[in-house]
Amino acid sequence: MPNNSNKHSLHMEITLSRSTRRLLALVALLPAAVVVLAIIYMLAMDNLEGAPRTFLESLQWASETLTTTGYGNDSHWQHPFVALFVILGQFMGQFLVFLIFPVFLLPFFEERFEARLPHILPPMAGKVLFYRHGRAIESLLDEFKRTHSPFVIYEEDMELAHYLRDSGFEVVFGKLGEDPSVLANVKDAKAVVTNAGDHANATCTLIAREHGFKGHIFALADEPLYRAPMLQIGATEVFTPAHVLGAALASRASTRISPPAEGMHLLGTRLGLAEFRIRASSPLAGKKLGELHLRQQHGVSVIGQWHGGIFTTSQGSETIVESGAILVVVGTPANLEKVERMAMPIRRRGPIIIAGFGAVGSKVAQMLNDAGETCTVIDSRPGPGVDVVGNVLEHETLETARLRESSAVILALSDDSEAVFATAVVRDYAPEVPLIVRVSRARNTERIYRSGADFAISEGQVAGQILAYHLLDEPVVPVEIRIKFSRLSAGTTVGWHPWRTEIHERTGAKIVAVERGSDILVEFERSFQIQPDDVLYACGTLNDLERFQREFGVAPVSSRT
Repeated sequence: MPNNSNKHSLHMEITLSRSTRRLLALVALLPAAVVVLAIIYMLAMDNLEGAPRTFLESLQWASETLTTTGYGNDSHWQHPFVALFVILGQFMGQFLVFLIFPVFLLPFFEERFEARLPHILPPMAGKVLFYRHGRAIESLLDEFKRTHSPFVIYEEDMELAHYLRDSGFEVVFGKLGEDPSVLANVKDAKAVVTNAGDHANATCTLIAREHGFKGHIFALADEPLYRAPMLQIGATEVFTPAHVLGAALASRASTRISPPAEGMHLLGTRLGLAEFRIRASSPLAGKKLGELHLRQQHGVSVIGQWHGGIFTTSQGSETIVESGAILVVVGTPANLEKVERMAMPIRRRGPIIIAGFGAVGSKVAQMLNDAGETCTVIDSRPGPGVDVVGNVLEHETLETARLRESSAVILALSDDSEAVFATAVVRDYAPEVPLIVRVSRARNTERIYRSGADFAISEGQVAGQILAYHLLDEPVVPVEIRIKFSRLSAGTTVGWHPWRTEIHERTGAKIVAVERGSDILVEFERSFQIQPDDVLYACGTLNDLERFQREFGVAPVSSRT
């Protein structure tokens, strides 16, 4: 019984023999055609034209005709039959020229080129196998290359396999359904990631287990209903990147799903958090916080800013307020109103507009509806769940959807080129509305931001973060940075002013209020000092607050009952 390598060699011989047989047939056909035409021409010239030709002369005529190189002395014929025969020969020559290259030569060279791609897995010890390339794993593969983690891609699309190989990836090409033996070495792999359709993922999972692979198989599924069957046949974990992406987009748009700050209830109505877009014409744009004196003159604290989808906490007086950024500010309602005169407040009232009702858009709508949000869905085709039928690039459609009255816009379009243009259109039409954009391919994220998006999230980003945690032992980085208010003891800040810059510069957190007795103080004189029994209300990201606790010995204090 032949072993796997012998089977593979036999398969390669059969595959290569197809092009070889075609080429051999061409080699035999052309001389035969030249000889037959030469004999007919020789007989026709002798019996019909009365101008005998030798076989050698007729052979020259036939070769000149089929190769379309022209004639010497034989260029005029009197007999109709001979003239018709010559005309047919000329058309046959043209036909052969156009037939030979696409039917005989090109397939032959393509198969020779294809043979240079490996058709069986290399030794896989310590390597991760990715079954099929796609946008869901693009970001992850970049991370693998950055960390020099070994991996192999098994690809069934020849053109894509060549492209991946030329891009520096280790690629194996083949048809898994036709030859399962190509995965013979998978038993030594570190892990397997299946990134094809659900049915192909199931096939790959079964074949990997049949070859003795005992490690983790992570399946990226299109349909969450197939999760249980995939686990049943051998997958370790099943993820649905499109649905995770939908959840990320929905949480970014809805304050009910993901409040802008956790713990705001601790301060009641005394303090509020607001977001302001910094227009290029704003007096805040391009200025350093130290020049603006927002705390001293307006009684508000700048926690940080969103710019290009990244939240950065303000790092003291040298922090520059970026044009186009969304500034996150904490202060009393009256003081926040003062900032409105210098920057555009972000709307948080009104329905959420969803443009695009495919797999991702429908998941976004489902999550928002479950959270009690009011949604308006725009799609180019009518159907259940679609509220406005039209093109999101047209102002008439945006007006019908009342987009300017919305609290957020989510572009869940499947084509990145359309998303780039739609982002620019919506940003120009409604500059004050938060704009969240779904990105198909991670490499286009920067273009989306340059077009005016506030947040752009790709399927590869969310899938890459999940898989990097399992495959590279990297911590999962949340798509959304959370801001939190904490109630803390005074620690070593006793005797300090709450707005002392050293606190923020060392930790990124800010003290926004002080509880003293039964009062909560939010504005402080220059002479104000923190006392041992005071309770501090600090604001920042989770990492900022953790640093504040370590650096200054503060500890969480339970809320008052």
